[in-house]
Amino acid sequence: MSCAEVNNIGSNPTQGLGRSAKAWQIRIFAVTWIAYAGFYLCRKNFSVAMPLLGGESGLTKLDFANLIFGYSLMYAAGQPLFGVLADRFGARRVVATGMLLAVVANIFMVTGTSVLMLAPLMLMNGIGQATGWPGLVQIMANWFRRGERGMVMAWWTTNYVLGGFLATVFATWVATSSLLLPGQGWQRAFWVPAVLLAVIAALFVAGARDRPEDSVVRSEEAAPDAATRLRSASARLRYASATQADAPAERPHLGRALASPLIWIIALGCLFAKITRYAFLFWLPLYMTEQLGYTVDQAGYMASIFELSGFGGAILAGYVSDRLFQSRRFPVTALMFFMLAVVCLVHPLTAGYGYVASGIGIALIGIANYGPDTLLQGAAAQDAGAGLGTGTVSGLISGVGSVGQLFSPYLVAFVAARYGWNGLFQVFTVVAFVGGALQAILWNYGRRAGEDHAGRTPSIFDRRRFRRARVVPRPER
Repeated sequence: MSCAEVNNIGSNPTQGLGRSAKAWQIRIFAVTWIAYAGFYLCRKNFSVAMPLLGGESGLTKLDFANLIFGYSLMYAAGQPLFGVLADRFGARRVVATGMLLAVVANIFMVTGTSVLMLAPLMLMNGIGQATGWPGLVQIMANWFRRGERGMVMAWWTTNYVLGGFLATVFATWVATSSLLLPGQGWQRAFWVPAVLLAVIAALFVAGARDRPEDSVVRSEEAAPDAATRLRSASARLRYASATQADAPAERPHLGRALASPLIWIIALGCLFAKITRYAFLFWLPLYMTEQLGYTVDQAGYMASIFELSGFGGAILAGYVSDRLFQSRRFPVTALMFFMLAVVCLVHPLTAGYGYVASGIGIALIGIANYGPDTLLQGAAAQDAGAGLGTGTVSGLISGVGSVGQLFSPYLVAFVAARYGWNGLFQVFTVVAFVGGALQAILWNYGRRAGEDHAGRTPSIFDRRRFRRARVVPRPER
C-alpha cells in the first residue's frame, strides 16, 4: 500500500472503520450513562431505608446525619484522588473497582443496626461512589471531540437527573413491596440494588473501553495481510487523534491543575451550583408545607418539578453552548447563574399566587440550576483537562463542588431558622449572582478562531502563572 493511500484513509477519522466508529460512540455513551445512573441504586437507597431502619434499630436523626456526613466527606475527598488514578491506571479499571466497593458495602449494610456497624460501610460506599464521575467523564472525553461535547454531555449528564429519580422509585418499591421476599423487610432496599449494580458493573467492564484505539479489532488477528494491518493501524491512530481533543497521551498533573485559575473558577461554579441544587432537592417539600401551607402530597409532587425541569436545563445549556456560542461554556453558565439569581429573588413574591405561579418558579429554578451544574461538571471539565488529565481535572472540579453539597444542609437549617424561608431565597440570590460573576470573568475564553482548551488568557490573571498551569494542544482538524 502506498503512502498516498494511507493518507487518504486518514483524512476521514472514520474511514477504514466503516460504521463501527459511530457504533462505538453510541455504545460508550450508553454503557457509561447506565454505569453512572447505576451508582445511584446504591446511593439513594439509604434515604429510602432510613425510616424503616430507624424504627427497628432506634437510630436517631443525629445518627443518620452523622452517617450521611461521613459518606459525603469520603465522596468529596475521594474524587480528586480517583481522578488521578483513572488517568494513571485507566478509568475502566478504577470505575469497576468503585462499583465493586459500593456493591460489597450495600450487601453488608443488611446486618447494620448501629452506628458502629454502619459507619465503616457508609465510608466504604462513599469511597466507591467517588470513582464514578471522574472516571466516566474521562472516558467520554476520550471518545467525543470538543466541538460536540456540549450537546453530547448535555444528554449524558441526564444520568444523575434521571438516575437519582429512578433509583429512588426503585428503592421505594423494593423496600415496601410485599411481592419480593416479604420476610426481608428494609434489608431488601440494600441487597437488591447491590445485586443490580453488580450486573451493571459486569456490563460496564464488558462494554466500555478507555480510548478509541482500544476498541479497534486489530486486523492481524483476522487477516495477516500486511496491507490490511497498515490500513487498520492508520485508521486507528487517525480516529484516536480526531476524537480526542486532549493530548494523545495524557499524564495526570494534579499540581498544575491546582495552580490553574481556569479550573478553580469552574470548580467554584460547581460549588455554588451544588449549594443551591442540594438545598432544593432535600428541603423544598418542607419549605412548601411550612411556608406555603401545602399538604405533604402536594409538596412532594410540586417538588418533583425541580428535578424534571432540570433535565431540560441540562439539554438547553449544552445545545446553546455548542450552537450559539461555538462550544464556549462560560457565557452560558454566567447567563444561567444570573437567571437563577433573578428567579430566586422574585419567587417568594410570586409563590403565594397559587400552584401555577409556584410551579413555574420552581421549574425556572430547576432549569437555571441544573444547566450550569451539568455544563461545568461535564463539557467544561473535559475542555479544561487537556494535557493535565481529564480524570484528574474532573475529579478536582467535582470534589470541590461536593463541598457545597456537604455544607448545604447546615446553611439551609441555619438561615431558615434565623431569617425564615424568604431569607433563605435571598441567600440563594447572592450565591447565584456570585457564581455568575465568576463565570463572566471567562466570557471571552476560547473566542479566537483555532483556540481549543487553552483559549485566551483573561486579563485579570497573572499570565506567567496561567501559562505554567496549562498545556496548549494541537488544534482540531
